[in-house]
Amino acid sequence: MARVGLGSGFGGWGRCRSESGDDANDGTGAKGTSTVPVQTNYRRIEVAIERLWSSTRSDLSATGDMAMKAPMASVSSQSGGQPVQKPRIILAASGSVAAIKFGVLADSLSDWAEVRAVATKSALHFIDRQSLSPSVKLFVDEDEWASWGKIGDDVLHIELRKWADAMVIAPLSANTLAKVAGGLCDNLLTCIVRAWDYSKPVFIAPAMNTFMWENSFTRRHLESVKDLGFVIISPIPKKLACGDYGNGAMAEPSVIDSTLRLSMHNRESRAKPMVLDSL
Repeated sequence: MARVGLGSGFGGWGRCRSESGDDANDGTGAKGTSTVPVQTNYRRIEVAIERLWSSTRSDLSATGDMAMKAPMASVSSQSGGQPVQKPRIILAASGSVAAIKFGVLADSLSDWAEVRAVATKSALHFIDRQSLSPSVKLFVDEDEWASWGKIGDDVLHIELRKWADAMVIAPLSANTLAKVAGGLCDNLLTCIVRAWDYSKPVFIAPAMNTFMWENSFTRRHLESVKDLGFVIISPIPKKLACGDYGNGAMAEPSVIDSTLRLSMHNRESRAKPMVLDSL
């Protein structure tokens, strides 16, 4: 029976392969190919592809609540009898009052991912360390130097970058946005970003006063980080901590969580070749 590899996406089927490993007939009758006719199985392949597309469309059109239910890798789950590694996410916070929600977001992400947390000195004014799950280790600027004593020792911001599959900065203050956009690296968070492997995603959830958000500097800084491939989870309008009403509040933790969950799920799905058996 023919075995059809779909590669990493749905855009093209390529050539079919038989179980013996020979190229299956592509309809041209080219010499040297197997005589298994693709057309005879066309309808069954079409049905299988439609099922896959239906599943993908459902994921892509899901709202926040539905996206939060998207299946993710779990250490305890099995795929072909082998444990599947959870996604590894760095959750970072900078100095915004929205960092009071840091523990809630860390808990949500921990439900489906391994999480390591990073906080700037300003962010620590708003983060209750005691509220963080024991499974979430929090790193601060002092840890950068405490872990290094001599040449050859591990460098924390490099090790965290190597460990992670993705990074999310929530909240991202106007100050840290400006630093990142300008390439500054004067603390643990900005050093991780400067050393980042941009084949892996970075998500940012800005949080600042409305006038800061609408400032022309902010627009320029956002364009700079978008050029790096950052995914911007836009702020929302509401009554801000300063008493003003306007756009600039960090997106809700549930929205940030569902955005990451769906993105990582789709990324994982694209990375895995899919094989249709018994067509």
